[in-house]
Amino acid sequence: MSYASKRLNWIDQARGLAIFMVVYGHNFPSVEPYIYSVHVPLFFLISGLFQSDSVSNNQILRRAKQLLIPYFIWAFALFGFWWAVGRKFGKSSTQDLSVLDNFIGVFYAQGGPEYMDWGIPLWFLPCIFLVFLLHAGITRFIKTKSQNILVLILGFLGILWAKVTEIHLPWSIDVAMVALLFFHGGYVLKNNLKSPTETRQWWLIIVLFGLHITAFYFNPEKVDMYRSTYGAPLLFLISGFTGAIAYLMLFKKLSEFGLSKIFKPLVYLGQNTVVILATHLRALTLIKATLLMVLGWGAFEFTEPEKFLLAWGQIALLMPVIYLINRYAPILNGKNATR
Repeated sequence: MSYASKRLNWIDQARGLAIFMVVYGHNFPSVEPYIYSVHVPLFFLISGLFQSDSVSNNQILRRAKQLLIPYFIWAFALFGFWWAVGRKFGKSSTQDLSVLDNFIGVFYAQGGPEYMDWGIPLWFLPCIFLVFLLHAGITRFIKTKSQNILVLILGFLGILWAKVTEIHLPWSIDVAMVALLFFHGGYVLKNNLKSPTETRQWWLIIVLFGLHITAFYFNPEKVDMYRSTYGAPLLFLISGFTGAIAYLMLFKKLSEFGLSKIFKPLVYLGQNTVVILATHLRALTLIKATLLMVLGWGAFEFTEPEKFLLAWGQIALLMPVIYLINRYAPILNGKNATR
């Protein structure tokens, strides 16, 4: 989730919003369906903004270090915690989950609690690496005029796979083909999105948000890319694209007006997405355990405002962890090279 070029605060803010949506969405707020319609597309589109026209073997190796090394370290650590402690408490203790299947899940990186009860959110890291590889191969071996067509074909096949089968492929290969659409969209639009904006683009932002909300509203099914659930595919794509672009343009426009300081916390989140992705559910576990031991809470039924505050509480708990990792083990945050 890192990128090699100079960091742009407004992009980190958009990335920070996306990772906050991940944390907040996993607390099951009433806006969860909306969150799922846009946060993953936003991540993929942002990543596409920093894709080179020609990807070298060294860049592939560097990307593997940034994504796969932290994935496997976190996966093994979280699996170990789950095996020793987590599966014996809470909902996991009632599900009779297989230790072997969950160990296999570390390598398969797909499936529900039966395979990834130790850390489902980590599915994203191998998936985005596959998207990066797919796009690198397309730009390296396919002529420019044919690239868009091939991306559309792969996206269609990914959606078709989800429609005709319930088989979840390793490393979310089918999801990666769909996510490639957003990634390629960011790649194609990177020069336009990074260039100076004009005043009239406020109207474009408003139109994009309007299309985004409308497509989301009329999609008959909740979107969940991890589970290959898209509802009406065209509405899903319209909502995901327009929403991701609208949020990026909004943060960029606010930055140009000198309002970026208001969203400084999002910059911090956007620069530390891997750690937050891997550990935010364990932070929630710690909060619930504290409420149980200190206040005697047994049933955790939170109000909507409490779920929002809970998400910020999880992030606050992770700040010392993020600090220590960035200082002593930056590889765990995908930071293994100069930036």
